[in-house]
Formats: sequence, C-alpha cells, structure tokens
Amino acid sequence: MNLPNKISLIRICLIPLVIFFYLADFIPYGKLISFLIYVIAGCTDFVDGMIARKRGLVTDLGKLLDPIADKCLVMSVLVLIISWPVSGPGVESAMPIMGSVPNYVGIIGIVGTILILSREFIISALRQIAASKNFVMMADKSGKLKAVIQDVAIGGYMLYAFVISEFAISKTLNAVFAFGLLILFCLAVLLTITSGINYMVKNKAVLRERKKTEMTAVEKPLNKPVAKINREEE
Repeated sequence: MNLPNKISLIRICLIPLVIFFYLADFIPYGKLISFLIYVIAGCTDFVDGMIARKRGLVTDLGKLLDPIADKCLVMSVLVLIISWPVSGPGVESAMPIMGSVPNYVGIIGIVGTILILSREFIISALRQIAASKNFVMMADKSGKLKAVIQDVAIGGYMLYAFVISEFAISKTLNAVFAFGLLILFCLAVLLTITSGINYMVKNKAVLRERKKTEMTAVEKPLNKPVAKINREEE
C-alpha cells in the first residue's frame, strides 16, 4: 500500500475521533478538539491527492479509498450537527446545532442533509457503473467548489457548536453566526444539486447501454455470392 492510500486510511480512522469528541460533553473543549480533528482530516484529502499525482502513485485502490473516506467524513458530521443536542451557556435549551434557531432552520438542515447524502450515493453508483465499463468519468469544477463550500459550512457549524456550548454570547451575535452559517449551508446544498446534475449530464454516456458490436468478418454476409460448383460423381 502506497503513501497516499495510507493517508486515506488515516482519514477514515480519524472519523471515530471526530464523533467521539463532538459527543463527549464531559471533556473540556471536546467540540473544539473535534473541529480540529475534522480540519486535519479534511487537509489529508488535499495531501493524499497531491502526493498521488506528483509521484505518479494513482492506483485503483486509491480511487476507491479516497471518495469513500470523504463521504464517510461528511456524512458522519452532517448527521451529528442535525441530530445531537448541544447544551451550554450559549443556548436556552439543549437542541441540535441546526435547531438552536427557529424551527425552519432545522427543516432546512434535514432536507439539505438528505439532498447532500443522496447526491453522494448517486454519484458513487455512477462511478461504479463507469468502472465496470472502463469509462473515466469527467470531473466538474462545480463539484470541487461544492466540496470546499460544504467543508467550510460543516466546519463552521462545528465551531459554532463549540462556541455556544462553552460561552454565553449575545442574542445578536448568536443570530449573526446562525444566519451566516445557514446561508453558507444553503449555498452548499445548491452547489450539491447543480454539480450533481452537471456531473450526470457530462457523463451520461455511462448510463447508455452498449450497442451490439459490429459483426466480425466471419459473421458478416459475403458481399458477393459464392459460385456454386457442381461436381459430377466419378
């Protein structure tokens, strides 16, 4: 196993630590530790890709591990921020970080998370179909932008969860943080939808059924009829 693949495995191994420290309210500044581990895990995505391209270490295993690690990390943290209640001096009552403001924010968080996860499952299925057909799916710049905005939004919510769980902040400042993160999250969801559509349109050949291959020379009918030779028995 080469170095980029080992880095991808490290990113997968960091996911339980992200979850543990986010949930461990008994650990001082646990959510901050979780956020920092999330940042480190996100950085490994850039590092392993750079090393693989620079050293020519792109492998089939790496093509499998890298997207799996990314999706597992994103899915895990998204589930955390929309489901696990956050309590502390900065919140009036314990509730998920995307529900610490009006109810419609929680609805947006749930719907947005479903759309993001659905997109990832669909694209993963397309990649598997493409691999079975030896077809290389073209990357899309909007997908890369989506990933950046999505990671920033998720990281922002984790940091926001740490702040309101540890410090008492004013309602005005709380509202500013919550509204800014909501806009960023909505932008990530919008880019998720558009990049997913673009990805499928640009790689629609993957979904096409293969046409029957042309008949070989043996299978093709002869252009000229063969003259029949009548042979008399001796």
